[in-house]
This record gives sequence, C-alpha cells and structure tokens, in this order.
Amino acid sequence: MVAKSVVQRLLAGFLLGLALAGCGGSPASPEAPPPPKVDVGHPVTRELTDEDDYNGWLQASAVVEVRARVRGHIQKVHFQDGDQVQAGQLLFELDPRPFQVQIDQAIARSKALEAQKVAAVKELARYQELVKSGAVSKSELEKVQADAESYDAQIAAKAEEVKQYQLDLEFSKITAAIAGSISRAELTEGNLVNAGGSDPLLTTIVTYDPIHVYFSVDERSLQRYMKANRTEGKESQAPLRDRKLPFRFGLDSDEGYPHAGVIDFADNRVDPDTGTIQMRGVVDNQQRVFVPGSRVRIRVPVSKPYAAVLVPDTAILSDQDKRYVLVVDDKNVVSRRDVTPDKLLDDGMRVVLPETGGKPAVAPDEWLVVQGLQRARVNYPVEPVQPSASPQS
Repeated sequence: MVAKSVVQRLLAGFLLGLALAGCGGSPASPEAPPPPKVDVGHPVTRELTDEDDYNGWLQASAVVEVRARVRGHIQKVHFQDGDQVQAGQLLFELDPRPFQVQIDQAIARSKALEAQKVAAVKELARYQELVKSGAVSKSELEKVQADAESYDAQIAAKAEEVKQYQLDLEFSKITAAIAGSISRAELTEGNLVNAGGSDPLLTTIVTYDPIHVYFSVDERSLQRYMKANRTEGKESQAPLRDRKLPFRFGLDSDEGYPHAGVIDFADNRVDPDTGTIQMRGVVDNQQRVFVPGSRVRIRVPVSKPYAAVLVPDTAILSDQDKRYVLVVDDKNVVSRRDVTPDKLLDDGMRVVLPETGGKPAVAPDEWLVVQGLQRARVNYPVEPVQPSASPQS
C-alpha cells in the first residue's frame, strides 16, 4: 500500500507539470551581459612644425696645427698637455743663439759696406776732378761712379737680410695662433725641429666655443626645400648666416633633441658621388659640453607652424591597407572612422591628416576608444571610461 501511495504522488506531480506547460508557462531567459568598459579620450589639437631628421657630427670651429717656421733645438715647452691657451701665448721656445749670431754677422757686413761706400764716394770725387784735367777718361769716371752707387743697393740688401734674421729670431718663440684647448706636445726639450716640407707637428689647438655641427642633406630634400623657399619671398634668398635658421640636436646619450643651434652655411654644390650637400650649424659651447668628433642626431624644421590633430598611436587600427579609429557617439555606440595617419611624435601621438577639403578626420570634441579596443565591436554599445583630466594640447 505504501509503495502504491508513493507512485501515485509522483504521477500526480508529473501530470501537474504537463498541465502547467500546456497553459503556456516557460522558464525565465538568462540576463544579457553589460556593455564592456573601454577607455576613451578626445583628439588633441597642437601646433606643429614639420621636421626632417639627419645624422651628423661635431667639429671644432677652428683647428691649428702648430709647426716651427725655423730650424732649431727646442729649449723649453711653456704649456702643460691639455691646457687652455690664449692667442699669442708662448708655447715653444727654440735656442735663440744661432739666430742672434746671424743678426750680428749681417749687421757687421752692413757696416763694412757702409765704410766701403765712404771710400768709394771719395774716389768718385777725385775722379771727377781728374776728368776735368784729362788725366782719366770719362769711361773710367763712369765705372767709379757705378761702383760707388752699387754700395747703396748692397747696404739696402743687408738691411733686409738683418730684418729676415730678426724675424727668424722672433719665430724661435712659437706662440698660439688662436685661443682654445691644446693637445699634447709631440716634441719636447732637446729635440731638433726642421722647418720646411718635412717639418714635424709640434701640437694642435682646437676651439671649442663655438662648435660646429656638420650634416649632409640628400638632393631630393634639398630640391624640396628650394621649392618651398621660392614661395617665401626675398628673405629666402638671403645667405644662411643672415637667416638664422634654427635646428635641434641630441647626443647618443640624450633623450630626444635637447640642444639648439643655428644653421649658418651650406656648401656651394651637391657631391655627385653621394648625391648630398653638406650643411653646417653653429652652437654655443661655453660650458664645453660638446666634444669635436662626437656623433649627433639632428632635427631641422622645414615648414611654418600649423595646427594638427593628434590621436594616440595605439588607438589606430589596421584593416589591410586602411587605417581607422573607433568613435563612441552620444549613445555610447561604437562606429568605425577611416583616417590617414601621418608622422609619429616622440610622445607616442600620431598626426591624423584632414579629409579632402580640409575637414578634420576626427573632431576635437569626439570620444575615441584608446584602451580596450579588443573589447569594442562596431555598432555595439560600450561603457566609456573617461579620463580624469582632458589631455592638454
């Protein structure tokens, strides 16, 4: 009886379920998931200038190779290796005695000629009296007169010879032609210095301030610059040193391009072997931060400032050969916007070119998906998470 009662109750429950199903009842549907969260941000408007990058090197603005102008033994070196020297400062001193001997000898010969001239003048006066009485011929008088006058030329030549020996004595003191940093002494006290084609290098002096920056511009870029300059009027035809074109550069150890200079020279022809033209900038170097020979990265402005629209480079997606961004409208629905990206800036922002006609591809007040792009789907809603502070332009 008990087993029959249990079966009856189970059968009654099954029939009740069928009855409820027949009356149109249905199980509750699952709740839809919430929209995904994405980070959004506005495009940034910033004033930019187009710039080209080059590689270059630093070079001293002046370099002097110190060599002897006369032959002699080095008596004393008047500097320490690596010193800062001033123009006119004594560097090397050669033994002056041989030069003084030459001067004394030349002066003595000059005095001897002057004494001989006195005698020749007296002889000329005597011959002039004798020719009147017919004791000597006129041709003999002319010979004595020529001999007397030749002493003037010989004395003048000896005077010039004395000047030359005095110059040699002056050149025995070798001084700095420019102010700057001096290298080590290649020859020291006691060494013989020869002047002429085989004269040895004594040392070098380089000027650190200002310092020059050299770099090469390719021919295509040069033609582009020249084409742009033709539209700028008469100012563009002025020499580079007068136009004061600025540039920035950085050393290998620098972040970005923190140093500034001014372009002051361009070569007068394109090198046919390399297809480039060499340009030079001048940089203040009072603190001796820059050393000649160092490699540098150079950035040169090539346009006037203009307003540009920027978006984070990470916000730009690819679809084969097209680039696009995801825009969130006022209903939080995502749409696709094709864009034409341009150059990438150092801070990770990418320039977006305007559409045909000059209209911006993305407006400054629109919201773009900048993080969580993989969670956003076109034509589907998202939950935008706005930044706490708007990016500064």
